[in-house]
Amino acid sequence: MAELTGDIDHMRADYMAQVRRKRLLDGILLIVFVALMVSGFMIADDRNAGGFWDGFHRFFDFPKEVLGEAAEKAAELPSHLVKFFPSLIETINIAGASTLIGAMLAMGLSLLSTRGLARWPRLIPVFRRLMDIMRAIPEIVIALVLIFVMGGGPVPAMVAIAFHTAGALGKLFSEVNENVSLKPVEGLQSVGASWFQRMWIGVIPQVAPNYLSYALLRFEINIRASAILGFVGAGGIGYELKNAMSWGKGQYDEAAAIFLLLFLSIVVVDQFSSHVRDRLTHGKKIKMKVTA
Repeated sequence: MAELTGDIDHMRADYMAQVRRKRLLDGILLIVFVALMVSGFMIADDRNAGGFWDGFHRFFDFPKEVLGEAAEKAAELPSHLVKFFPSLIETINIAGASTLIGAMLAMGLSLLSTRGLARWPRLIPVFRRLMDIMRAIPEIVIALVLIFVMGGGPVPAMVAIAFHTAGALGKLFSEVNENVSLKPVEGLQSVGASWFQRMWIGVIPQVAPNYLSYALLRFEINIRASAILGFVGAGGIGYELKNAMSWGKGQYDEAAAIFLLLFLSIVVVDQFSSHVRDRLTHGKKIKMKVTA
């Protein structure tokens, strides 16, 4: 009995020692994290054109001017919404086309980079590194290069977003592919089906709901990305927002209308995609009537 009590005390002492060691390491990591954050902020503040704390009191000046001018010209808001609505449609079209193209490329890249499914197993690292490169390069960098080559417009934005989307979705799709059942693939292979037939019939039906869910989520992200790319001349509502803000006072009511359109579009798309993803995840709920 005494020996058992001694073992329990020894185990308790070891456990408490591990807890203290973990707390010490967590404290050290927290101190290092805070130190890095503070030092990074100080360096950025020193190198900035103006000090953060010196201009902090003007933080809300611009929103105040925009909202004030929009309130003064509230009667013109409906006409502004109608005026910039085609640009919003162009932005959504850019996002939709780039998401569709990027998702199709991601589908192929993910299948070629998944063990057990790849057409050329030795090239799996090549396709994975290719996807790493595609999602590592920001859309705005690709768009700037394409605008220099092709000129301004929606096409450079669409290509840039599709390129980045293919890399981002390819990573997510490949993780989904890791969980597929290989029995349909093996069955199709046994009857002489080609690689494309095995993927299309044996794999895609298993992963299609997850593919569509990730693609819809990426579509929301791409709407914001296409609006941002408008600032560098890639068309869409972002280009109109840049023009409205560049003129300064007198055009802030137009900027407010554009902000409102963007907000409403993102909310609508978010609600729609959330509803679709919920249906894909949980299926259609069937209401059963119980009769007495």
